[in-house]
Amino acid sequence: MVLSEVEVVTIGRSGVDIYPLQTGVGLEDVESFGKFLGGSPTNVAVAAARLGRSAAVLTGVGADSFGRFVRREMLRLGVRDDFVITSPQFATPVTFCEIFPPDNFPLYFYRQPSAPDLQLRAADLPIDLIRDAGVFWVSLTGLSEEPSRSAHQVAIAARANSRHTVFDLDYRPMFWTSPAEASAQVRRVLGQFTVAVGNREECEIAVGEVEPDRAADALLEAGVEIAIVKQGPKGTLAKTRDERVVVPPTPIEVVNGLGAGDAFGGSLCHGLLSGWGLERIVAGASAAGAIVASRLECSTAMPTQDEVEAVLAGTPVAELHRAQVRSPR
Repeated sequence: MVLSEVEVVTIGRSGVDIYPLQTGVGLEDVESFGKFLGGSPTNVAVAAARLGRSAAVLTGVGADSFGRFVRREMLRLGVRDDFVITSPQFATPVTFCEIFPPDNFPLYFYRQPSAPDLQLRAADLPIDLIRDAGVFWVSLTGLSEEPSRSAHQVAIAARANSRHTVFDLDYRPMFWTSPAEASAQVRRVLGQFTVAVGNREECEIAVGEVEPDRAADALLEAGVEIAIVKQGPKGTLAKTRDERVVVPPTPIEVVNGLGAGDAFGGSLCHGLLSGWGLERIVAGASAAGAIVASRLECSTAMPTQDEVEAVLAGTPVAELHRAQVRSPR
């Protein structure tokens, strides 16, 4: 595959997710775990690939066994690893979670003193790939420290406000010295994106607004063309300068909500590339997120387009889950 054929390019975190196979208990009482590909931008690429899009991630891993696992699993799940750097200094990060359905999923990041994905430098970037991608997806956490921050700024500038340059307002407090520092980095680059997506708390970091409509309007005023605000049980608000849609949540029994946002992101990329209308894009993304939230894992739980279409047509997510259990990936 030539570079010009890569449709979705993401940049940022990668690593290994260690998920307990027992839910409703703390890590001190868990007896067995599953090992999965992790890192939000990486999982967004996996989700897009699962929907039939060619995808690549700009990230880094350590020169260790987990790094080899990350690259192997990326390839197995349909994502190119050509642009993954290997750091001899830092270990591939590991993330543990606890699972307390329906809405408590603590995360524990093991990324100190730094992580390979935060060692990306401008010289590591395939500028032509970034410039030509149908969608370029950037996570806020990549701006949290150097040299990754400068590399991200170069990558964003290379897009030059190209269509479908997406900013995931993925605010994780543990990556920042203060909320104010994160807000300052958002303000520096926000106007160079055409799409911004985040929940209410992330919008507060980005534009100082929590109320969904005001937050969306502030994002639009900053220069984006599509503002998407996730409202949890109230659904998802999406606005452009002349359109406003609210998509209600898809009814599910939540197993693990941690991968829902990544599935939403991959489906959002797919919808943008498909040229769908705003409501159709957000409805598909919401359905994809709901499907993954009904499953334990993240990367290996990403839905196919047939599964998303089935949910949009009225098939209960629980029925898809039963089918997955009968025919595991």
